[in-house]
Amino acid sequence: MLLRYLHELSGHQRNQRADRHLGYSLAFVGGAVNAGGFLAIGQYTSHVTGIISSMADHLALGDLSLALAAMAAWLSFLVGASATAILINLARRRRLRSRFALSLLVEAALLLLFGLAGAYLADRREFLAPVTVLLLCFIMGLQNAIITKVSGAVIRTTHVTGLLTDLGIELGKLLYINRRDVPHPMVRADRDKLSFYTFLVLAFFVGGIIGALGFKHIGYASTIPLAACLALLAIGPIWGDLRARWRVYRRQRMRGRND
Repeated sequence: MLLRYLHELSGHQRNQRADRHLGYSLAFVGGAVNAGGFLAIGQYTSHVTGIISSMADHLALGDLSLALAAMAAWLSFLVGASATAILINLARRRRLRSRFALSLLVEAALLLLFGLAGAYLADRREFLAPVTVLLLCFIMGLQNAIITKVSGAVIRTTHVTGLLTDLGIELGKLLYINRRDVPHPMVRADRDKLSFYTFLVLAFFVGGIIGALGFKHIGYASTIPLAACLALLAIGPIWGDLRARWRVYRRQRMRGRND
């Protein structure tokens, strides 16, 4: 039962429930990584708007080195999103059911690497900080592209600007007072969307609290449980593809023996 649910969450056949549950999970992870990363290096790594703004500020002030550092972070996010698109399209060409799960597994592996390596490199901050920024920006780009492809660009999980905008629109509709004597269509809030956006924002917020507390008390190793959660989300479709490939391999071997 659990494996079937996990297969549904990150499988290639999508439905609204799977999209939303995956969105909640990734919003939690995104909030945790963003908050934990800030405590680690003093910079939020999913806020690309801020990164580009800082790049412009540093260029205007003539600080080329900081401008180049911001550009590297922005490019890392971009490359992460591109990597997801490449993985998904390669898997689709091979007719894999794990086309979305593969990117989740890559993200899990990178978070695990960050958690394990960070504990050993914590005393070399001058080396760790730049690498951490690039790695976490890449991870955030990777993750944001996953849920964007899965949901058809409806859900975002690494930042809440768009979510709060959508939430504000629905709240405005909810609070709007319709006049019966005016010949215009009634304004109605989509309560389903209202609850969905609210839970996404809450998932990101709770993830941020857990990520910050985890890094404060555990350090870099706090990303290891997050990596385990992502691997768990990915395991269903990947296991299904491995079983299918094994069956094909066994049939081919049996035919070879018979020949």
